[in-house]
Amino acid sequence: MTDAIFPGLKDASVFITGGGSGIGAALTEGFLRQGAKVAFVQRSDASAFCDEMEEKIGSRPLFIPCDITDTDALTAAIDAAAKAHGPVTRLVNNAANDKRIKVEEIDSDFWDWSMAINLKAYFFACQAVIAGMRAAGGGAIVNFSSISYMMGNEGYATYTTANAGITGMTRSLARELGPDKIRVNALMPGWVLTEKQLDQWATPEALKTHLKKQCLKEHLSEADIVGGTLFLASDTARMMTGQALVIDGGVVTTG
Repeated sequence: MTDAIFPGLKDASVFITGGGSGIGAALTEGFLRQGAKVAFVQRSDASAFCDEMEEKIGSRPLFIPCDITDTDALTAAIDAAAKAHGPVTRLVNNAANDKRIKVEEIDSDFWDWSMAINLKAYFFACQAVIAGMRAAGGGAIVNFSSISYMMGNEGYATYTTANAGITGMTRSLARELGPDKIRVNALMPGWVLTEKQLDQWATPEALKTHLKKQCLKEHLSEADIVGGTLFLASDTARMMTGQALVIDGGVVTTG
């Protein structure tokens, strides 16, 4: 967790998708430590996590149960966050699902589900915060993408397709919303060893192979992603928009 203090995040109204587990939980804690007012959504119960944050930091995030593939429910959750904390001025689209599936096994239903959770929800969350950010005089959106599509990884073609789309969408929204002082950037993590990754895919062989691709020979944890997200959401990055920030230990290059 970063020790840096980022101007403008204190008392800011922050909304995070998937903010109660994995990278999202680290982000929620990071914003709370900045003094922000944080609301987050996810499907599974996060009450215990909220209790932990209140005990550890003295500030309790607002947990709103929500399946982000339900656009109406997602929009309603953002409205509830705004009523509780004021208009959302910092949106972090973090929730995603990188389920592995062979290309021959992808059917129309799986394609639609994957796009709904990995791309569609990002767009409509962005759309839902625009009016509030505009009224507040500006805001910042951080869309989580991934280096997986830049690597051309196999086994999750719908996920990499969605992440390429997130980067393109981020650039278009940055252009369109810039006149309203709304910044839109993408953050592209490398392989972050969350509990889910360790349980499902991080075999010793896979870890060894991936580490060879990194310039920095340490695996990434959730905490490694927090500082970059806070930076993009903060006034420190006030003239940065339409960009993709990579935090991956040095696997891919963007230039």
